[in-house]
Amino acid sequence: MSQGRPELSVVIPVHNEEAILGRSVADLCAELDGAGVDYEVILAENGSRDQTRAIAAALAAEAPRLRTFSIGGANYGAALRRGIHAARGRLVICEEIDLCDADFHRRALAILRAGEADLVIGSKAMRGAHDRRPLLRRLATRAYNGLLRLTLGFHGTDTHGLKALRRDVLLPIVDQCIVDYDVFASELVIRAERAGVRTREIPVDLAERRPPSVHLLRRVPKVLRLLLRLWASIHLGAGLGRRAPARVRGGG
Repeated sequence: MSQGRPELSVVIPVHNEEAILGRSVADLCAELDGAGVDYEVILAENGSRDQTRAIAAALAAEAPRLRTFSIGGANYGAALRRGIHAARGRLVICEEIDLCDADFHRRALAILRAGEADLVIGSKAMRGAHDRRPLLRRLATRAYNGLLRLTLGFHGTDTHGLKALRRDVLLPIVDQCIVDYDVFASELVIRAERAGVRTREIPVDLAERRPPSVHLLRRVPKVLRLLLRLWASIHLGAGLGRRAPARVRGGG
C-alpha cells in the first residue's frame, strides 16, 4: 500500500463465514495484487457465532492491506455502513465474501475511473446477467425488486449485492439512510437514484459458494417492517426515529 490513502477500499460484511473466509480473502488479495491496484480490504464482522471474528483478526494481524472491526450483532446494513465510513480509498467496492467477483471489479473500476458513473451496481436481474442461485432465491430477488419499484419508485433492476462507488459522492447519501439490516443496501441505491447520482447497472454472473448464512424466510418479516419505515420516510417525510449507532468492537 502506498504511503497515502489507497485508491480502492473493498468492504465485505461477514457473518458466520469461518469455512470460506481465509480462502476467499487470499483469492481476493491475489486478484487485486495481480491487477496492480492500490487497495485495502475491510472485513466488517457482524454478530458471528463461529470463529469468523477470530479468523478475521488473525488475517488482519498478518496483512497490512487488511483491516477488520466487529459490531455487536448480526446486522449486514450496519456493518456495510460502518465499512464505507471507515474506508480510506476514494473508490469503494461493496463485496460479498461468497462472491469476490474479479470480473465485476475490473468492469466497475473502469467505469468509475473513466468518470462514466459514480455508483455501479452489479445486477442479478438485468438482461445479460446469469443468476445460478437456487430457484427460490432467484424468485425472491425478482419479487423484492418488483416491490421496490411498486412502493418506492425504483427504476432499476437490482439493489442488493455488488456495488462500486465514489466515496465522496455517496457518503452524504449513506448518512441520509435511516434503516439497517438487508434493506440498507436498497435504501442507499434508491436514495442515490432520487438524488440524481450518476448510476449504472452492469450484469453479473452469480453462483453461491455456500448456503446463505441467514435463512431466507426468516428475513421476510423484518424486511417488510423496514420497507414500511423507508416508504414513510420517503413519501411522508417521516424520519420515524434515527437508527441507534452500532456497537463496534475490536479494530485493525
